[in-house]
Amino acid sequence: MNLSSLKPAKGSRRARKRVGRGPGSGWGKTAGAGSKGQLQGSGYARKRGFEGGQMPLTRRVPKRGFTNIFREEMAVVNLDRLSKLRKEEIGPQEMADHRLIGKATDRVKVLGRGDLASAKTVRAHAFSGSAAKKIEAKGGKAVVIGKD
Repeated sequence: MNLSSLKPAKGSRRARKRVGRGPGSGWGKTAGAGSKGQLQGSGYARKRGFEGGQMPLTRRVPKRGFTNIFREEMAVVNLDRLSKLRKEEIGPQEMADHRLIGKATDRVKVLGRGDLASAKTVRAHAFSGSAAKKIEAKGGKAVVIGKD
């Protein structure tokens, strides 16, 4: 067997349908678009969610709540996960290196679940009240990044 004798599997490739090529093809004249009306025009494209003039579903269902457009997403890390790191200083870069957060550029909030094993300096964008207390109780420091 050589490369020049390779062929695709039987039935895996199909010739494209060429419409509008005369009555003998079976796809002549209206070329599969039917006759008359809005849908038969060249290049017709229906708007997303259009339901033929009926009130669309997205407008029929009730809307609830509020979306804060100024919301800032934060990656969340608990103290019990930080205690496993064997470093004195822990910042977003170290958290990203140990896969506690997605990227080092993510904003980080430290929450208070668990305890630290030793004194550590933790640098993050935000701390919960309990997390800051627990860090300082062990003799460490909770340093807020971006507050200058």
